[in-house]
Amino acid sequence: MTQSIDTAKAILLVGASRGLGSAIAAEFLKRGWSVVGTVRGTARTELHDLADRYPYRLEIETVDITVASQIAGLRDRLAGRSFDILFSNAGTADKDQSETIAEVSTEEFIHVMVTNALGPMRVIEALEGLVPPDGLIGVMSSGQGSVADNETGGHEVYRGTKSALNQYMRCYAARNANGRRALALIAPGWVRTDLGGPRAPLGIEDSIPGVVDTLLAKQSRPGLEYLDRKGQTVPW
Repeated sequence: MTQSIDTAKAILLVGASRGLGSAIAAEFLKRGWSVVGTVRGTARTELHDLADRYPYRLEIETVDITVASQIAGLRDRLAGRSFDILFSNAGTADKDQSETIAEVSTEEFIHVMVTNALGPMRVIEALEGLVPPDGLIGVMSSGQGSVADNETGGHEVYRGTKSALNQYMRCYAARNANGRRALALIAPGWVRTDLGGPRAPLGIEDSIPGVVDTLLAKQSRPGLEYLDRKGQTVPW
């Protein structure tokens, strides 16, 4: 019997059109969950192909997380729904990752910072009410967001935006310190996707099952943790 979207455990996955996002959606679907996944535009994506395979357990919504009114619109459309997990995966990299922070244009810096830090935090603040007090809210970070582990430099704009995201999540956790929610920043590893590029050592199949395992294990542990795909703590 096909499990309906109303009875399965449910995740709201923001930024699921392709790459890691669509792979996370696929992994949760394989495990019997229902998924509401978001895409940014009107073009057909990997998530639409996945919806053809899981028509009763995958819904697609549209939102651009760099536009506050669209986040509010998504919240209004999903009002009254409940999700065991809210996970924001949306992110980007600057066009030339060899640029230093002194070289990047102001416009490009703003674009990457808004997409990687401001947008995800707006998603969390706007949609937190869709997650029960004992649910989980997670965000896709990166090992490159670790200040302590940065011994090689490089990828300066991207690194900085992920470090900012980590800091803002710590602020959010501090403001909600009396709550029972589990909060997670996830570092999936360097993965071969359009964002990660062809030189990345990990395939999606090497990363995403572990990411999902880590999220499911984290559900029972309230508070904020910065974790890799194996569930190990990443230094701040």
